Amino acid sequence: MTPDTIGPLSRLIDVMKIPPRGQEVHVEATAEECSALARDFGLPAIRSLSGDYKLHSSAKGIHVTGVVKASITQVCVMTLDHFDSVIEEEVEVDFAESSGMPAEPPTDINEYEPPDEIVNGQIDLGALTAEFLALGLDPYPRKPGVEFSYRDPADEKDSPFAALNKLKGEK
Repeated sequence: MTPDTIGPLSRLIDVMKIPPRGQEVHVEATAEECSALARDFGLPAIRSLSGDYKLHSSAKGIHVTGVVKASITQVCVMTLDHFDSVIEEEVEVDFAESSGMPAEPPTDINEYEPPDEIVNGQIDLGALTAEFLALGLDPYPRKPGVEFSYRDPADEKDSPFAALNKLKGEK
């Protein structure tokens, strides 16, 4: 693993140091990491980003559950105004050594969720936090209270077609 392949937020956990009873881990992004992620995701700002995780050893490898929380600024696709929003994403991911991964997925591909790979005996909870933030982003964010309403130009009184419709109705 190199910093270039990890991304701006990285918190490596050595899987061999996870106690048998499990481990709780809190990931908090710094202001610099939030700024870099905001640039990566095309957001005006990420004010805060954190992840709270529970790690447990399983037959497959490491089972991670938790929640990612972020306070962000987005751009409304309707008005182009900036607005603040809060994202909260539930996390449940399995990690396994590449040697422990199945060679082929089961026949029903919809039920197959391959584990993420344990690389060099480590998992990256920072990258996982950034990934679940990305999954929680609305691809078409709208400022609260802004609704899309289609107006047919032919229904407008000042429309050039309004006069034609009036003439058409007089025949």
